[in-house]
Amino acid sequence: MSEEEQLPTGWEKRVSRSTGQTYYLNLLTKESQWSIPTKPASENTGSTNAGPEQVQCSHLLVKHEKSRRPSSWREERISRSKSEAVDIIKSYREQIVSGKASFAELAQKYSDCSSAKRGGDLGPFTRGTMQKPFEDASFALKIGELSEAIHTDSGVHIILRTA
Repeated sequence: MSEEEQLPTGWEKRVSRSTGQTYYLNLLTKESQWSIPTKPASENTGSTNAGPEQVQCSHLLVKHEKSRRPSSWREERISRSKSEAVDIIKSYREQIVSGKASFAELAQKYSDCSSAKRGGDLGPFTRGTMQKPFEDASFALKIGELSEAIHTDSGVHIILRTA
């Protein structure tokens, strides 16, 4: 976005202290989002496109050496490649789909996210809260549906929509 471009009224451009990424803050609701806002901020940020205003999901994250923070509660320094992370996430998905393991079990043991202690549960969230690929996948899932591998700056995820 060039300097002369103006954000819609009620939005402020900010930079994340933890990642250095640009994000946008709705000054009315104090909600933030990664994507550039296209409409003036309002109290009701519920999206105008069809679908729920909020979803609840659990996820299982496998970080890799190119993740924005290649460390986790499980490993101080993650050195696996992105393709290794994809293979691992696919094997977890297979175990869940085949009934060999539950989503929560695998997330608790193996997720590189701190949500692992809650079986991967992220709680309810609205649009503009998560990284775009994660958000798009989460809102596209039906309740009880499991995603394929989803890539974000954090790593590779599988997502289970729970509500």
